[in-house]
Amino acid sequence: MSVLLSDGRADKYSQNGCQDACLDLSLVLLTAPVIFWDAFYCFMRPRSMVGGDLHWIWEPYGLYQEVDLIYGVESLQRNDGFPNAQSLMNVIETLLNLTYVYLVHVSGAPVAPLIGFATATMTLSKTVLYWAQEFYCGRCATGHNDFQTLLVIWILPNALWIVFPSLIVYTLGKDIAATLGAAERRAIKATSGKKN
Repeated sequence: MSVLLSDGRADKYSQNGCQDACLDLSLVLLTAPVIFWDAFYCFMRPRSMVGGDLHWIWEPYGLYQEVDLIYGVESLQRNDGFPNAQSLMNVIETLLNLTYVYLVHVSGAPVAPLIGFATATMTLSKTVLYWAQEFYCGRCATGHNDFQTLLVIWILPNALWIVFPSLIVYTLGKDIAATLGAAERRAIKATSGKKN
């Protein structure tokens, strides 16, 4: 992850070497196509759904739209705006993630950790909202599933969008806090040097 150096440049390989920087690159590059695929399934409904002329692109959603009814026919018929709203947020988050990767791996901009932190916080918050909405509506979109189906098709895949963003928020939060602490110490040292 990037850490601001005393001369204002970002050091993208500090602390844990390439390990953190390569992990964030891998996560973004692996998840971006999946997120766009998912978002455009929602945007293209009903054409992307079972029976639609474009369903062949989203064949696995034939099962998923039966497991998570937010993705299904009833949600579309009642004009539920949540699937497309969350898909729009997913697209924005992914574009910000790609911006973060560019800032870390290409330009070395010192603002990169802040973009990464904000984006991971967005992803985490939206996923918790998605789960909370499902809890507070009495499992209205997933309550019809048996436990094994719910676990394998809904809980485990969606839990990844809580676990990984949480780790990113924690790691980048530490980096940002360390940078702010170092900047504060430099400011205090510079101020106290001027007084003497």
